[in-house]
Amino acid sequence: MVQHWEKNCIFALVDEKKTISRKKKPEEKVWYAIRVTYNRELKVKEDLDARGITNFVPMQYRREERHGVMVKHLVPSVHNLIFIHLTPSDMKEYKMTTALPIRYIMDRRTDGNNKPIIVPTREMENFIKVAGTYEEKLIYLNPNPGDFAQGERVRIIGGTFAGAEGVFVRIKGDRRVVVNVEGLVAVATTFVHPSMIEKINDPDPNQLDNAL
Repeated sequence: MVQHWEKNCIFALVDEKKTISRKKKPEEKVWYAIRVTYNRELKVKEDLDARGITNFVPMQYRREERHGVMVKHLVPSVHNLIFIHLTPSDMKEYKMTTALPIRYIMDRRTDGNNKPIIVPTREMENFIKVAGTYEEKLIYLNPNPGDFAQGERVRIIGGTFAGAEGVFVRIKGDRRVVVNVEGLVAVATTFVHPSMIEKINDPDPNQLDNAL
């Protein structure tokens, strides 16, 4: 009887371990690129902020004349685009519960297995370091990475854009660092003096993230 009881206990422990191993790993938050219709990206941002959801809309200061006075105000740099930081499950729930017009920006694959675009974390962090300064002289560009193939990969080591990594190129007569969110948007800093940058020799972290 004792031996029979011990065997049952062993089986019970094994079954419990199997149950634990089958538990799903916690979901991680990722950066979704979301298309917003009718230029309502700020409405979506307001809704996300109210829910405590991390998000980012590329914006910058622009000047315009109002009643004879030059006024500086903050406006979206790229219309109909917002980045949202959520787990896949929470992103699905948000899409179902909001009445605002949003949709995934899809990664169109040759095999037809299209999926929502996920922006690698380091790529998003670099983009925010530049676009998040709201500098009025930032230049937004075609996001095709081939446009910057001739430039050197660098890291900015001081000033407003310290820590940002990108490609050092000449645009409109100035040396600038371009940060590219592949296939979506690219932004060039204001003039960066060569003494404020260092060359990066290690592999492109964005490519490494995409390979995982």
